[in-house]
Amino acid sequence: MTIIYRSTDQLMAEVRRDLVRKHPFAEERVGFISVKAAQTQDGLLLIADNYFPVADNDYLYDDTVGAMMGAEALRKALNIALLNQVGIIHVHMHLYPGRLWFSRTDLREQLKFVPDFFKVRRNMPHGAMVLSPFTAAGRMWLAPDIIERIAEFNTVGSHLKVSRSADDGSADFYV
Repeated sequence: MTIIYRSTDQLMAEVRRDLVRKHPFAEERVGFISVKAAQTQDGLLLIADNYFPVADNDYLYDDTVGAMMGAEALRKALNIALLNQVGIIHVHMHLYPGRLWFSRTDLREQLKFVPDFFKVRRNMPHGAMVLSPFTAAGRMWLAPDIIERIAEFNTVGSHLKVSRSADDGSADFYV
């Protein structure tokens, strides 16, 4: 299955601007992107709908991770999925060069909360995305126990930008 994520360049610029803002104690910021989904001939097309930053007071102090969101942040994101009939993608940014992919901590924590979105919106895919200033990598849950990489990221604006992930889901940092 080929999963394609498509967004406007304006929305992705907004997400990146938000994710690099300083937080009073967290080392990084996180947020959620709502998506609509459509079947394609050989996969799934995700259309980015909106961005929802995690509020400053919804972070928990935890010096073992870059950012820890509290239960209220997750409750708000679940509510977005429930009330708007959308899928949800958890998003954060890595600013260090190298292969763009999730850390072991990212992968472990995603397994704890992404499947919860199927409790409120089972007919939509949900996932996680990591951004660099230049590109993106991600994976989507098609069901609570079925995870696929996002194969292609399209950004539409005055120019069309298409970037493809490697077979393992990672991407070049500078593409």
